Amino acid sequence: MKFIYPALMITFLTAVSCKKTVETKPVIQDIKELVFASGQLEWDDSYNLIAQTDGILMATKFEIGQEVKKGIVYAVLDNRTSQINTEVADELLGIAEENLKPSAPQLLQMDQNIQIAENKYQQDKLQADRYQRLFDKGSVAKIEMENMQLAAKNSLANLNALNKQKSSILQQSKSQEISVRGQLKNARTVQNYNQIKVPETGTIIKKLKNDGDFVRRGEVVAVIADQSNVEGVLNIDENSIGKIKIGQTAYIQLNTDKNKVYEAKITEILSAFDQLSQSFICKVKFKDSLALKYHGTQLEANILIGEKKNALLIPRKMLGYGNKVNVKGIDSPVIIKPGIISTEYVEILDGISMEDIILPLGH
Repeated sequence: MKFIYPALMITFLTAVSCKKTVETKPVIQDIKELVFASGQLEWDDSYNLIAQTDGILMATKFEIGQEVKKGIVYAVLDNRTSQINTEVADELLGIAEENLKPSAPQLLQMDQNIQIAENKYQQDKLQADRYQRLFDKGSVAKIEMENMQLAAKNSLANLNALNKQKSSILQQSKSQEISVRGQLKNARTVQNYNQIKVPETGTIIKKLKNDGDFVRRGEVVAVIADQSNVEGVLNIDENSIGKIKIGQTAYIQLNTDKNKVYEAKITEILSAFDQLSQSFICKVKFKDSLALKYHGTQLEANILIGEKKNALLIPRKMLGYGNKVNVKGIDSPVIIKPGIISTEYVEILDGISMEDIILPLGH
């Protein structure tokens, strides 16, 4: 692609014969050195919308080009397993909560046993106190008094053991309730993964899965990006990447609007070589807003890497191999020292002057 700029609209003195340029004189004019690059428009902050569980994709609500808001449900995954796990965990939690209530059968049985043990202890304690008084009066033998005291002691030990057993049952029931509640939370979390939600507002630029497709966990179903922040991504060949610098101006034409040239600035140069495109990548930001900013729009760019005012120029087609030109009146080709070389013209640093007349190659 060739861009024509006012600085490059150079007038040459020519003589025409058989509709073919015969000779040209160098002129003084401005020249710009440009590096050509192809590329495409991309939107900033793009991200992949990923399935977080397995299932069949259903109820997809949006298509490419539609804007989606943060938090909305993009699609639903049909996953019966997660639903069943949630239902089972919910029922188990209900059972675990019932086991913690005073009306739970196991706790009722423990309360009854504890009440019986409490009554037994109180009765044995009264008997032990009574026999102690009788022993003090000499009315009963010491062995009888000690037997009553031992019975009261055993009753108290049994009562304490039942109370500890009840505490242990409550602790186990509470532990079971906590465990099942955690299982229910996990099951609900997994079930929520069946709803693929949009994490950040943007526009759908790619749709990789459709309703009815089986999707595995981790697969990308769509790509979303921010269309308010558009950038150009340029592919630079290995021979030219060393000439590209941050801040350089790029003149860009979009394939969708070839009648307009947009000005942009180099904002980023990726250091790694891109194997897919077999080129280096740099990014540009546009000076003005774009009338059309479709994601993936192909573009062509000329990056301004150098310019010079009032340079001595000849048409590039007049320069031969080895930097040689044919000069009228000189039998052998003259070797010149070139400076900036554009798509159309060559700057002459040494070898010829404005007074020389340049003949076409092969003349």
